[in-house]
Amino acid sequence: MTAPVAAALAVMVLGVSAPVMAETVNAQRVESRRIAAGALSDGSPVEAVELRNGRGVSARILSYGATLQSLIVPDRAGHFADVVLGHDSAAGYEAVQDYFGTTVGRYANRIARGRFTLDGVAYQLPINNGLNSLHGGGKGFDRANWRIVSVSSGATASVELRHVSPDGEAGYPGEVAATVTYSMDASGALTIAFGAVTTRPTIINMTNHALFNLSGPCAPGGATNVRLTIPASHITPVDSTLIPTGELRPVENTVFDFRRERVVAQGLRAANDEQIRIGRGYDHNFVLDKGQTANPELAARMVDPASGRVLEILSTEPGVQLYTGNFIDGTSPGKAGCLYRMGDGIALEPQKFPDTPNQPQFGTARIDPGKPYRHIMIIRTSIEQ
Repeated sequence: MTAPVAAALAVMVLGVSAPVMAETVNAQRVESRRIAAGALSDGSPVEAVELRNGRGVSARILSYGATLQSLIVPDRAGHFADVVLGHDSAAGYEAVQDYFGTTVGRYANRIARGRFTLDGVAYQLPINNGLNSLHGGGKGFDRANWRIVSVSSGATASVELRHVSPDGEAGYPGEVAATVTYSMDASGALTIAFGAVTTRPTIINMTNHALFNLSGPCAPGGATNVRLTIPASHITPVDSTLIPTGELRPVENTVFDFRRERVVAQGLRAANDEQIRIGRGYDHNFVLDKGQTANPELAARMVDPASGRVLEILSTEPGVQLYTGNFIDGTSPGKAGCLYRMGDGIALEPQKFPDTPNQPQFGTARIDPGKPYRHIMIIRTSIEQ
């Protein structure tokens, strides 16, 4: 996606008329900076691109995993802090596959027993999550060192990254050329545009796996004392292996009802809810009432009462996975030596439903030659006084 297209999309999503937006954006330049960011264990160099608006909001993107390494935003007192979990170096991301801020694919989330059938042909993916395949099977897009195609500054600053996944890699059919473009506008809204083309019919489901803590890095109270809204009347409940049962279950009168604001922490210990017990907390796909849309619409909104920080996720996809960091076990250090534990971050991952290739009632994750994959999400921050 080019910078002008990203800017136009932001205009459309934010509901601001083009002339007003153009006047505001042109008054403030958004800068990009491309820098060396260390190397991987095999010596491959990793690069980073920093995007920064005139108000001090910034994002840092690593070529390794096309990763959102940091997102620095102010609180109500004007203090800036990084609100995404991660590592200080590329080596940290390579050493532990925790998916913090990475681009995940080919297929984000779980595929039952790593198997699916396409046009009568059965495919087997690596098993890396109990009985199932997760986020590409262990050697997915998060493990690739993406090539930076372009970097730009101006009314919108952006970086485009590209990765080619060979036919048959991790068991998936088709050579897939994938792109991820991060764009920041003058307001600080960060658009992430995912795209892919294939040489053979295949399945694609890409998203960003950032875990957010709006209270800032290593906040002693964790990340779950936020008020969360998700405009979804149903979830896809899961079995004991975290694969959807196929049901669309109403959220009404359950701890999964986020149609009105509720504090995330209040539902985490609901032992009477079997789904909370299975997931060790929230690790569930919400069926967004908006469905699949041509342009990004609201998927989730989080408010941190302590800092006043507000984060909104907008997306074109029909679902969003709420994950409360239930499997973060404090065994590896994160940024600045912080030992992340359960509940220290919240992921809001817009995507197609888990196991869609095996559950046609969920729609389709198929793409074909000449019919590209497209997913656009926006991370929008503000302040509640």
